[in-house]
Amino acid sequence: MMDLQRVNEYMKRIEESETVTFSPVGSKLKVGLDLGTAYIVLVVLDEENNPIACEKKAASVLRDGIVYDYTGALNIVRELKEKLEKRLGGRELINCAIAMPAGTESSIKTHCYVAEGVGFEVTNILDEPTAANSIYQIENGVVVDIGGGTTGLAILKEQQVVQIEDEPTGGTHLSLVLAGNYHISFDEAEKLKQDYGKHKEILPVVKAVVEKMASIVKKYVNPAEVDTIYLCGGTCCLKGIEKIFEKETGMPTIKPDNPFLVTPAGIAMNCEAN
Repeated sequence: MMDLQRVNEYMKRIEESETVTFSPVGSKLKVGLDLGTAYIVLVVLDEENNPIACEKKAASVLRDGIVYDYTGALNIVRELKEKLEKRLGGRELINCAIAMPAGTESSIKTHCYVAEGVGFEVTNILDEPTAANSIYQIENGVVVDIGGGTTGLAILKEQQVVQIEDEPTGGTHLSLVLAGNYHISFDEAEKLKQDYGKHKEILPVVKAVVEKMASIVKKYVNPAEVDTIYLCGGTCCLKGIEKIFEKETGMPTIKPDNPFLVTPAGIAMNCEAN
């Protein structure tokens, strides 16, 4: 089982590093670049994986894990990198790790081009659920990463990934449903989705989409072999999403207090420190 208290404490520190720059242990730093459908995130850790600094920005330069606006992605990553380097007293960030939604290996080159285009050297490439498990450290179960465009999963047995899958349906689909239901723009729907005070109201509206996400997991997971679902990704911030997963799959479903930054932090853990 995942040590939920440990994960929550660590993720709280990651969250704090968005506004506070912590002093590193040792001289080396590790960077994780998460090119998401809804957000681009850069996380900096020290060589012992202590959180140092984090920057993020809303973005719409990817679709279903594929970069379609290369220049836009490049500009945002450069901006975030420069902000972090300024926070770190002018220190240049060199090495980074990146991750793909499971099953989108064809986009590896463009993700690398974006990282290299701003001066990073890519030292590791992972799939997103595997990156998330660097934080969760579960031995057996399924890590489900729900981002803006896709629902990805990694089935683990004895800490080894034995199967990865990914299908379209993510936070973008929730926003489209909200926009149609409330007769508002997509951007307004995104803001509504991120208003935690509205989650109780909007959950019934988007329930069918969440059930579709759960059905993706159910399709690939054998409950006789996997006993627990572990959620991460920005879409999982929706309050009550785990209850729908439990009902749809019949499996206990766990998520930390802040599932949004789990994958970027896990990506950074897999970077070669420099």
